[in-house]
Amino acid sequence: MVDQTSRKKIKKELVYQAIFWISLLVFGLARNYGEHEQPNFKELFYYDLCHWIFQIIGANFIYFVLIRKYFDHRKYLHFSLLFLISIYLLAIFNRIFIVYLAEPFFVKYPQDDFISIFTDVKYLLFHYILPILSGSFIFISIQYILRYQNEKQNTAQLQKEKTELELNALKSQLNPHFLFNTLNNIYSLSILEPSKTSQSIERLSDILDYTLYKGQKKLVAITDEMKIIRDYIELEKLRYDERLKITLYEELNFPGCIPPLVYLSLVENAFKHGAEKISGAIEIKISITVKVDITIFKVENSKFPKQEQEKSGIGLKNVKKQLQLYYKNNYSLAINEKEDKFSIEIITPNNED
Repeated sequence: MVDQTSRKKIKKELVYQAIFWISLLVFGLARNYGEHEQPNFKELFYYDLCHWIFQIIGANFIYFVLIRKYFDHRKYLHFSLLFLISIYLLAIFNRIFIVYLAEPFFVKYPQDDFISIFTDVKYLLFHYILPILSGSFIFISIQYILRYQNEKQNTAQLQKEKTELELNALKSQLNPHFLFNTLNNIYSLSILEPSKTSQSIERLSDILDYTLYKGQKKLVAITDEMKIIRDYIELEKLRYDERLKITLYEELNFPGCIPPLVYLSLVENAFKHGAEKISGAIEIKISITVKVDITIFKVENSKFPKQEQEKSGIGLKNVKKQLQLYYKNNYSLAINEKEDKFSIEIITPNNED
């Protein structure tokens, strides 16, 4: 897998370099040809080709060796010294290549001696160093742009993977927490009213199916979440009988999605921290309204006047984290606590992917 990825990366780099350098050669030929009144195209082509070869060598050496090894690691003194030496030597080799290897094939100019090639710094600067630097500058600038885009994409991908891992970790905590509370309720029911145990287990099987399969998805349909909430309410009704007063209002005019178990955990939280703490009548109100752009979900439960709602419970904490990881700051969670009432309202957008 690593070798295949490396081969793709190398192939992509070679294709990019081929396109870039061929384009630069064609542009240079066109520019030089237009600057002469009676240009010798053959001569211009050979000279440009010779400079082009050393532009490729120089640009790749500067970027992949000097910049990546020294400049990126803040070894600025080493980079500066090696850069000056490298540019000077590349210019020398370029001139030697042209004078002694290339020119004899297409022109009959007198050859410069090695001493003048090494010491004529002004000629090297304007005819060899500047062409190498100009090509290198364009090449390195584009490399930095591509590098920035790749790093940005990699950062976004890593953040996405990190978020998904955190969401999965939260679900792994949330699901056992929810199931533990439900099983505990069934255990209590089996002691108080054994005849209702089988019916409660049937309800639980539907909840287990939802938790094991749809609970692992990134998003679920709000209609599916509400169906399992109704099953959970029926399960709790077996336990509380006439003491429990449930008001469920659903206005599902538009399709919508939600991270799984978010609504269910809030309903479960209302029973655990509301119904279980009150010996008398219990009132829980659940409402959901799905509009074209947002969904509003609210749960309100009775509270004993002197009871403090356990806001730091695992379920509620995980719901907050899950909403933050998925929606970032593009959601609203409002907690309202009165002397005898506790309510939670969540507003989420419907345009998330």
